[in-house]
Amino acid sequence: MDTWTESAPHLAVRACWCLPTAVSTSRVVLTLKSISVVAAFTPASPVLNLCITVCVFCTCLSYSEMLAFTLTAFLELMDHGIVSWDMVSITFIKQIAGYVSQPMVDVSILQRSLAILESMVLNSQSLYQKIAEEITVGQLISHLQVSNQEIQTYAIALINALFLKAPEDKRQDMANAFAQKHLRSIILNHVIRGNRPIKTEMAHQLYVLQVLTFNLLEERMMTKMDPNDQAQRDIIFELRRIAFDAESDPSNVPGSGTEKRKAMYTKDYKMLGFTNHINPAMDFTQTPPGMLALDNMLYLAKVHQDTYIRIVLENSSREDKHECPFGRSAIELTKMLCEILQVGELPNEGRNDYHPMFFTHDRAFEELFGICIQLLNKTWKEMRATAEDFNKVMQVVREQITRALPSKPSSLDQFKSKLRSLSYSEILRLRQSERMSQDDFQSPPIVELREKIQPEILELIKQQRLNRLCEGSSFRKIGNRRRQERFWYCRLALNHKVLHYGDLDDNPQGEVTFESLQEKIPVADIKAIVTGKDCPHMKEKSALKQNKEVLELAFSILYDPDETLNFIAPNKYEYCIWIDGLSALLGKDMSSELTKSDLDTLLSMEMKLRLLDLENIQIPEAPPPVPKEPSSYDFVYHYG
Repeated sequence: MDTWTESAPHLAVRACWCLPTAVSTSRVVLTLKSISVVAAFTPASPVLNLCITVCVFCTCLSYSEMLAFTLTAFLELMDHGIVSWDMVSITFIKQIAGYVSQPMVDVSILQRSLAILESMVLNSQSLYQKIAEEITVGQLISHLQVSNQEIQTYAIALINALFLKAPEDKRQDMANAFAQKHLRSIILNHVIRGNRPIKTEMAHQLYVLQVLTFNLLEERMMTKMDPNDQAQRDIIFELRRIAFDAESDPSNVPGSGTEKRKAMYTKDYKMLGFTNHINPAMDFTQTPPGMLALDNMLYLAKVHQDTYIRIVLENSSREDKHECPFGRSAIELTKMLCEILQVGELPNEGRNDYHPMFFTHDRAFEELFGICIQLLNKTWKEMRATAEDFNKVMQVVREQITRALPSKPSSLDQFKSKLRSLSYSEILRLRQSERMSQDDFQSPPIVELREKIQPEILELIKQQRLNRLCEGSSFRKIGNRRRQERFWYCRLALNHKVLHYGDLDDNPQGEVTFESLQEKIPVADIKAIVTGKDCPHMKEKSALKQNKEVLELAFSILYDPDETLNFIAPNKYEYCIWIDGLSALLGKDMSSELTKSDLDTLLSMEMKLRLLDLENIQIPEAPPPVPKEPSSYDFVYHYG
């Protein structure tokens, strides 16, 4: 067919003439018009050409099926980056948004429409504003109340995209709109507590939403307190009033002078545990945690008033050296929680570790703070700590929290119970058990044996890495979305001399044959392996380059003559496997974190097996002394 310069309807007619069987020309044109592709691009656009071709060849299908295939074709071609998303017209956006807002629409059309809108938001800031005007919160939330988890996943993905690309001054407004529409409770009841297991992609989207929600705290976390701001100072006065009641207010004492009031305030602020007793506002000038710590303290004092008063009064009644300073503890605990939850960090592309308990409360971070400040107070008592032990207590509390989180409690109460089981004595027991396991292998004879065994273990790891490369792995096409993905596969020949690779239609469930992989690279032609920001595709893709997590999963093979094969591993494990395997092929050391971990595990296991016969036997630090030579060797019998 010649270069397409006619109008879209004429192109459709020409395409119809090329078919061996008669089809409805008007039907093709109608389908194109119905999704506004005609208005979205110029007649010569490759996107329009592909959509026309799909429409023509799908005329034997129903209208819904034809439309779904056309939207799929449009999305796939746009993902290749041939045409800029900024070329999409407002008419097209309105049409796609219309499918999302319709109460009754085919599932496949709805999926494609949500995916197209997500891609528009992520790839074009100008389109974000237009889509934000077309799509309402209520429309997206309604798609979370269906039984189809795929639709739920697409809907949350679009919510995350809108949240991520929203200007900073608009994000809190979006969060408030979500709260008014009960987004959290709908996700909790219809997704997390639904009767279907959470799939990997849904888990990732829930993790992203969790991260973006906590990132709303970043502004307060990085805001210093202004000691001259009366409204902010009033919050500290309120903390004092709630803790010690209005009756103790020096302003209520007849004849109390300024000096007497200052002395009483100083005493109360000391009892509240502030570092600066004269002007506690100065305690909140460090960022992080900034004003977020004061917000947490006020929330605890107002919402959990009994707990707040009990903690303050309990500590103020102890001896000075054993009191746990509430103010200082609250500030350091807030900072610690921000570090553990990585407040302010962008979501990691490869993670899906969401926590169900954070979806059980609108003020999850503040509630978490309330639980952990009680834990800190309890641990302080169990350790019989003094002011000099403050940092030690904080280290134990951090360990308690980080040991409890991986169990993924389904509610805040379950998290509280888990923390209760991780008492200070239990932490000591766990530490001692881990330390004993390490100390057993530090004596010189054991170290010497380890050094002797280590080359054997490294060779075993090398063979495992090469075997994994021979099995092969699938990789996502660079720039694609996470759903409706295109994949390619790469595997090493069994003789370790050639790398075979090629495109796939779907993510493979088993091994891909060498015959189906059309491309290959001789290992002898490989010049180097580069990672991270040194990769060519990280330099080209500015959006990818800005994503720290993607940067950590990127690597490239440089081979003759000046060619590259670019990878983005699906996760850190696969990244380490391939970096180690390729390094081994080139005769270089395997230096990944996974190799270090595997080496420690296998060495430890091999050492324990070899030392089984010496269990409970004290191994000396040095070999036994060699006795002196005898005066004569006449006792030696010579066999004749």
